[in-house]
Amino acid sequence: MTINAVLLAVVIMLGLSLARVHVVLSLLIGALAGGLIAGLGMTDTLNAFQEGIRNGAQIALSYALLGAFAVAIAHSGLPQSLAGAVIKRIDAGGTSGMIKYMLFAGLITMSCFSQNLIPIHIAFIPLLVPPLLLAFNRMHIDRRLIACLLTFGLVTTYMFIPYGFGDIYLNQIMLKNVGEAGIDISNISVTKAMAIPALGMFVGLLVAVFISYRKPRQYQQLAIDKAAHDEVLEGDALSKTAASAQTQSKMKTLVALAAIVTAFVVQMYTDSLLLGSMFGFGVFMATGVVKWSEADTVFNDGIKLMAMIGFIMITAQGFAEVMKATEQIQPLVDGAASLFAGNKAIAAFIMLLIGLIVTMGIGSSFSTIPILAAIYVPLCISLGFSPLATVAIIGTAGALGDAGSPASDSTLGPTSGLNIDGQHDHIKDSVVPTFLHYNIPLLVFGWIAAMVL
Repeated sequence: MTINAVLLAVVIMLGLSLARVHVVLSLLIGALAGGLIAGLGMTDTLNAFQEGIRNGAQIALSYALLGAFAVAIAHSGLPQSLAGAVIKRIDAGGTSGMIKYMLFAGLITMSCFSQNLIPIHIAFIPLLVPPLLLAFNRMHIDRRLIACLLTFGLVTTYMFIPYGFGDIYLNQIMLKNVGEAGIDISNISVTKAMAIPALGMFVGLLVAVFISYRKPRQYQQLAIDKAAHDEVLEGDALSKTAASAQTQSKMKTLVALAAIVTAFVVQMYTDSLLLGSMFGFGVFMATGVVKWSEADTVFNDGIKLMAMIGFIMITAQGFAEVMKATEQIQPLVDGAASLFAGNKAIAAFIMLLIGLIVTMGIGSSFSTIPILAAIYVPLCISLGFSPLATVAIIGTAGALGDAGSPASDSTLGPTSGLNIDGQHDHIKDSVVPTFLHYNIPLLVFGWIAAMVL
């Protein structure tokens, strides 16, 4: 009885990740184990791994430039201005239900914009949320609901709208890897493929807002020690920007909006997130919002902000390339196909469930896709899934587990803002609520998409 190298490599990688070994090391060790077990030898395994890293270089560079753009936006004071406007509206309108739901809508909107229109990822949370905590407390809002609101925007938009981080996830990673695995992607609409799974996320949001966390929750009205918070987070590039941010002029806010529009237009016309981010950053420099003497520091802070995510993604590309080089994907696919005996319903559910487990271990949907695509595309073809259904399965399997993973930015980000006064536990108040309200609906609606597309 022979051991399939691909299966063993994934098990090793996932086991190490769940044991809290750093994801980059887990992927590297899993890839080396898979290559050696398959008989590639150390040299060929490393060559394949390095080839995969080269394939992921553009994605990592896109992330680095987006990080610089995010820090420049924070430097301009736009997030602080948004927080101030919300607080003034609350003070003017009291604590009525309308104000509360307007606040919810504002948080969801900013969270959605952070992935697509204003692609700054979780950079806005430590800037926008802490000033609002006293208002949340006064209105007796359950912070578990706030975590769900933020995570909804962080996940749903990149898995459904192909712009900003959505362009990276849907086009640069998913479609690219699906195409390389053997499916014609020329006529595939990723928005259509991911519409039903995105609807599942929306259902989970409605349950959180109107059922699970509808009742008031009491918190102590503690004075937030902002200086201590900034000192604790001083190693984080974003937090250093937030700590040093001062009251900004309206001119800087307008420049930030102009930079966002510029980045959007450039990407639309060139289909390049790299150029969009670069031109957006250039607007900040040309107008003096980011001074020439500060440009190097701001740019470096942005790269630091996204560096870890970039490293994980390019390492995942190397892992996937080694799996292809073992030439043991097809035997694994053939074995799985015979196990499912042509039952597409069971096969789709198992593939989605495996995606949930892998993403929970790695903590990054973006890094999961190359691994899943290499295995799932041949399997979906052998089982008779349409190209659109295949994209829906892989896109959903990658997104599953992002909400609800202890190591994911989609849960770490909300916790960083909500726990500034020590009254929000990461696992109980961010991880568990987002897992229940998003992973379960996403699993169900992803399965429906696989069956009907």
